[in-house]
Amino acid sequence: MGFISFPPVEVKVEGMEQVRLPRMARIRQIFDDSFVADPAATLQKELEQKAAACGDLTGKRVAITVGSRGIPHLADIVRTTVLFLQDRGAKPFIVPAMGSHGNACAEGQLEIVNSYGITEESMGVPICSSMEVVLLGELEDGTPVYCDRFAAEADGLVVLNKIKPHTDFKGSHESGLAKMMAIGLGNHKGASMFHMMGMDTFPERLPKVAQVFLEKLPVLFGIGVIQNAYDKLCLVEVVPAENLMEREEELLKIAKDRMGRFKFDDLDVLVVDEIGKNISGAGLDPNIVGRNFSRNIHDVLRLKKLFIRGLSEETHHIGIGISLADITTRRCLNSIDFSAVWANAITATVIQAGAIPMYMENDRDALMLAIRTGNGTDLQNARVVRIKNTLEITEFEVSEAILKELSGRDDIEVLSELRDIPFDAEGFML
Repeated sequence: MGFISFPPVEVKVEGMEQVRLPRMARIRQIFDDSFVADPAATLQKELEQKAAACGDLTGKRVAITVGSRGIPHLADIVRTTVLFLQDRGAKPFIVPAMGSHGNACAEGQLEIVNSYGITEESMGVPICSSMEVVLLGELEDGTPVYCDRFAAEADGLVVLNKIKPHTDFKGSHESGLAKMMAIGLGNHKGASMFHMMGMDTFPERLPKVAQVFLEKLPVLFGIGVIQNAYDKLCLVEVVPAENLMEREEELLKIAKDRMGRFKFDDLDVLVVDEIGKNISGAGLDPNIVGRNFSRNIHDVLRLKKLFIRGLSEETHHIGIGISLADITTRRCLNSIDFSAVWANAITATVIQAGAIPMYMENDRDALMLAIRTGNGTDLQNARVVRIKNTLEITEFEVSEAILKELSGRDDIEVLSELRDIPFDAEGFML
């Protein structure tokens, strides 16, 4: 395991006595809150209406992809798909499809799948996790296209994934069904080959690689899900294989419309309690914070300093995204498995994703340093926001300067009075 014991740090910062930690209040941002009340029932209806044309599945082995992204009701969705296929005589099984995630090994990917409540016992079908791949074909530039061996040898393939804006590139197809095939099913080898051409080539090459999968493999249908700003499923749709690429492009537009955003701009400090692979491929969503590894996201949020406090439990110590922070704590860095982070960063050929930010001994010192080093920041009245993670930006804390700005808006609800930031005896936020 690639854990590092970072040494204690003592540094004197001139002017820290000028910093006043702001009082904070909890607010709620109001978005379109429509959602799918029963995702399993909705999926069942979609399957009956759109997947019936798959023909006779008796005795056929059908692979179902499961990725590393956290999706509400994921176990129910997978189980509903399994039962639908079994009712039609198929022999379904589950394939972890997550590129190099899970420390680029079969055991790590199986652990991630199991952590979502998807086990052989709960699903009643095998989970075939492997890093073995087969060559499906090549692009016109000679780039090889690889696919997980279990998926490639199946009699049918169901591609399941969340559809959302990508963290490092913009195109007609970003995170979704095409990417699940091109990179997720490519395992470590396929994901590495795809990334070696550079992130700037993704918009053009992703649809081409996905098309190879559609031409070479017996893809039955896709299942696309979209989450709203409240992290609830607002769409569950079965997408027939014959128009998968066209429909996913339309679904991406819906996903962009439904995602949450800050309803204000110009932050001195954004405090993020947790990052993780279950939250975003980048650990936190650049479409929320305005930072990504490629440094090509603009006009999202004017942010001076980003302070990351820790990791989610579901990320299994994979602290990808920590390099986006300006500052963190020694405790946070000591919780990160850097071998897993660097494996993911190297696969993506974005080695800056493995960088280590400045750290302090506790949250209080880290926050004060972030305020102190923000050029142009009002040290007595800083604009600070604290969120749990980038999936949960409907309710969070804002400082007094921001609260005054939001007063009277009908899309903002104030949930608490201003209060001092509470710290424990060691200086960590409560």
